Amino acid sequence: MSLSALPTQQLSSTSHVEPVPSLGSGGRHSVLFSLFVCDSDELLKVLNRFYKRKEMQKLAADHGLDVRLFHQAFISFRKYVLEMTTLPADLHIILSDICCGAGHIDDIYPYFIHHAKQIFPMLDCMDDLRKISDLRVPANWYPEARAIQRKVIFHAGPTNSGKTYHAIQCYLAAKSGVYCGPLKLLAHEIFEKSNNAGVPCDLVTGEERTFVDLNGRASGHVACTIEMCSVSTSYEVAVIDEIQMIRDPSRGWAWTRALLGLCAEEIHVCGEPAAIDFVRELLYTTGEEVEVHTYQRLTPFSVLDNAVESLDNLRPGDCIVCFSKNDIYSISRNIEARGLQCAVIYGSLPPGTKLSQAKKFNDPDDPCKILVATDAIGMGLNLNIKRIIFNSLVKPNVNEKGEKQMETISTSQALQIAGRAGRFSSKFKEGEVTTMHQDDLPVLKEILSQSVDPIEMAGLHPTAEQIEMFAYHLPDATLSNLVDIFVSLSQVDGLYFVCNIDDFKFLADMIQHIPLNLRSRYVFCTAPINKKQPFVCTSFLKFARQFSRDEPLIFAWVCRHISWPLAPPKNIKDLVHLEAVHDVLDLYLWLSYRFMDMFPDTALVREIQQELDNIIQQGVRNITRLIRATDTAITDALQPQSSRQGQTGGSRRTASNAYLTSSRNQREQGGTGELMDSSLTSRLVRDGLLTPDLLRQLQREWSKDQKQEFTNQSTHDREHHNNPNKGKRRKKKK
Repeated sequence: MSLSALPTQQLSSTSHVEPVPSLGSGGRHSVLFSLFVCDSDELLKVLNRFYKRKEMQKLAADHGLDVRLFHQAFISFRKYVLEMTTLPADLHIILSDICCGAGHIDDIYPYFIHHAKQIFPMLDCMDDLRKISDLRVPANWYPEARAIQRKVIFHAGPTNSGKTYHAIQCYLAAKSGVYCGPLKLLAHEIFEKSNNAGVPCDLVTGEERTFVDLNGRASGHVACTIEMCSVSTSYEVAVIDEIQMIRDPSRGWAWTRALLGLCAEEIHVCGEPAAIDFVRELLYTTGEEVEVHTYQRLTPFSVLDNAVESLDNLRPGDCIVCFSKNDIYSISRNIEARGLQCAVIYGSLPPGTKLSQAKKFNDPDDPCKILVATDAIGMGLNLNIKRIIFNSLVKPNVNEKGEKQMETISTSQALQIAGRAGRFSSKFKEGEVTTMHQDDLPVLKEILSQSVDPIEMAGLHPTAEQIEMFAYHLPDATLSNLVDIFVSLSQVDGLYFVCNIDDFKFLADMIQHIPLNLRSRYVFCTAPINKKQPFVCTSFLKFARQFSRDEPLIFAWVCRHISWPLAPPKNIKDLVHLEAVHDVLDLYLWLSYRFMDMFPDTALVREIQQELDNIIQQGVRNITRLIRATDTAITDALQPQSSRQGQTGGSRRTASNAYLTSSRNQREQGGTGELMDSSLTSRLVRDGLLTPDLLRQLQREWSKDQKQEFTNQSTHDREHHNNPNKGKRRKKKK
């Protein structure tokens, strides 16, 4: 983002501009002259020649004016020179000399840069800003970690290879330790495993603090989500799970911080082999060597030669993997229409509901033998799956620029999901992997046969302290602008990138009008909320407004806001709203650990959140009934088409036609949480599921098909009109 994000001082022809200090010799004063010896056309040519000189552009860049800023500053300066009735004496003389051929055009530069600094005040402190945003040696941010010689052990292997198990054994045997995982579910699992093994362990996530000591004293071991790990506490052993996520466009900074900053004698890193070389290179800058332990899968999995093709061919232990909630709703309904029961797991479900559905699927005495899930099953849940069935190989992704796009899944993603087939401790010792549609099967085989792309960069994120230092130099800039300027000026070496900050800026812009101090504003903007949920965003805004008034958000206020108590869901729209309310309560708990005085009723909020989790579990258990109640007319109308196309609840979905399938499935969803406030076409384009070019191509094809159908029908009608007894004569011949 350009520095032009900063508010500028707009200078018009009538604006007051401070005279440029005398820059020449001979004791000239800032006397204002109103007459030129050359006309305005000649003066305009002079200014345009100055603008086009490469030397001036380079000199301006050295003063902090990039191409865009240089252009904006020149436009303002040109307007100032041409429209001001009076000019400072020095500038008047310089311009007159140039017009007469007695001066050099470069002499304009001091006056130009003086004018630029008036409209872009940050140019005066550019050197300081560049020093603050210098991110080239992040290892030096953690002096406590650099003060000790850490032993780093990399446990490398695929899913279900036992790599994390071996790291956890070292963690449990240590006098003190910290486990850093990507998900709350994983932190909970290690928390329970540690305490069950007789090793007292605390739990720390963004929304929860659980101390096993009744007096609240910290235990020697702690299981936490990776963003919550402490880089100032000393441990004997630290475990960093899923290290390949260090390249994640949004969260990668947390793995970078943990790897470089944890104060532990031993660091056990778990992840894909593709990260080994990068971790070695990263820790070379700290002078630490990496010991590598490699593992193979404990249970093999094989890719089948045939696709499932129809839901009639499902077997116990099957898991159908979808990449949208719409597909989950449609497929689960069609499964249960065949008299089968299925469990459902997707990302926005509360952790308790996910565990409940996983338990239902794993229970050998439960009639539920089929699972329909998103790639949320890729980590954090232990599932007894025999066969993984990819319903699609295309999923929506957000790139490093924050843009949503549809992409074929990567080899890493495919292996992470396929690796869930077969489990060492279950009755399914060997796993199977296939696709729902035959056309997707060779594509899947090709993806799985490729090597995983090596990790090449690690994420970084500006800290609150760095943004505060920026604000000291730029007191009038908004938080969103401060972050923009920080990223535009930041310097990183080839091992790092600055993580996507769009979500941060989205929240910053949302609460910009609310009076908050900078540190509080920064903390609010780091809250992990789903910005796609309007109710969550509205709640975030109300929380910030109440906080700014210095009015504690008490339990009664929260209950009024969410309309507690809440009834069980009657349709999918109700279920989606309950999920959003659960996220709002998560937000309250997250803020309560950062502003304890302002969010005081943590225990009471946690109690109703548990009740809400139970209500959501009840809704998910009856998800087929909810889907049917959502929009029976639409889903029934589409059912015949669905049956003709493989009876999978969705049209054939290969990498080449995923856009069309997403469109049809959104129609099937009907009122499932996204209000139908605009046309289907505009929503598909807006969400990145359909590009404008593809839309135009489809319109042409549809138009062509309609014309062909019309032509065929007209021909048939003419033939029938000319020979109405033709069909009867044929019938007689028979």
